[in-house]
Amino acid sequence: MNNMWGSVAQYSEIYWPWPIAVYLFLAGLSAGSMMVALLVKWNYHKQENDTIWDAMVKAGAIVAPITICVGLGLLVLDLGKPLSFYWILIKYNFGSVMSIGVALLLVYTPFAFLFAIIIFEKEIEKYPIFAILRPVSRFIRSFAPLAKTIETVLFVMAIGVGIYTGFLLSAVYKIPLWNTPILPILFLTSGFSSGVAANILVGLVCFKHLINKENVKYLLVLDLRAVLFELPLIAILFIGLYFEGGASAVVAKQALTTGHYAIIFWVGVIGIGLVTPILIAATALKNHAYRVGYIIANSLVVICGVILLRYYIVYAGQVFTGA
Repeated sequence: MNNMWGSVAQYSEIYWPWPIAVYLFLAGLSAGSMMVALLVKWNYHKQENDTIWDAMVKAGAIVAPITICVGLGLLVLDLGKPLSFYWILIKYNFGSVMSIGVALLLVYTPFAFLFAIIIFEKEIEKYPIFAILRPVSRFIRSFAPLAKTIETVLFVMAIGVGIYTGFLLSAVYKIPLWNTPILPILFLTSGFSSGVAANILVGLVCFKHLINKENVKYLLVLDLRAVLFELPLIAILFIGLYFEGGASAVVAKQALTTGHYAIIFWVGVIGIGLVTPILIAATALKNHAYRVGYIIANSLVVICGVILLRYYIVYAGQVFTGA
């Protein structure tokens, strides 16, 4: 049995363990980070110098490809036969959500790296360590419209990846907590929120000299809206389960009131991940003030809340089945 943060032996066996929860978090984070980077680039990049990008865009160009690769690595290891994973890249069954997701990621991942090459074009030309990437960078530069096409495809793919992380679970009809149409929307929204937080953190740490305060304020607004949207989505998820009756109603009650899973939900997901960012936004960051310490704290609690949400949904869904 694979357990996480304490034994669940008294309930039932966990078939989808912690690597799946982390993979779902990282895939959503990657998608959210990419969407945020592109939104900032399209709306706020410096028109007078297109070779210098805002810190939030550079952060997204780093976060998105790295997190999706780490997530895929965990997924491959969890399959149990990591040396045979290539079969899922060869044999597709488009009646399977998993297979559709693999095809989606097969397009999204290399495009995420191409986006990073576009954004870090200047660094690639300057530093010898990146010499191997120069032909790709120059090829893209020689076809200027190609860069815009890559960005457009990436944005659509990022939305698809964010939604897919929820569909991967909702397709399991035997688990009431997963088998709901709300889950893909909730995972897309929370992934976007974590992407905002991650881009802000990496931007402040790695690209402080390129920080545009207006961009940070813009992202704080987007993050607050995403957080406010998550609350009714979570409410609808459990209200829907309750009024569905039968095993679903039992699951809704158990998941919200039983053991450490209830504590994780109310304290971690709701308290830390959603209520705390709202309080920070309403007080220390009122009117989207640029206060670095509180902005970092806000980003950290948002990321923590999203991780706990993935863990809670993955584990509570398997533990509480209404049986």
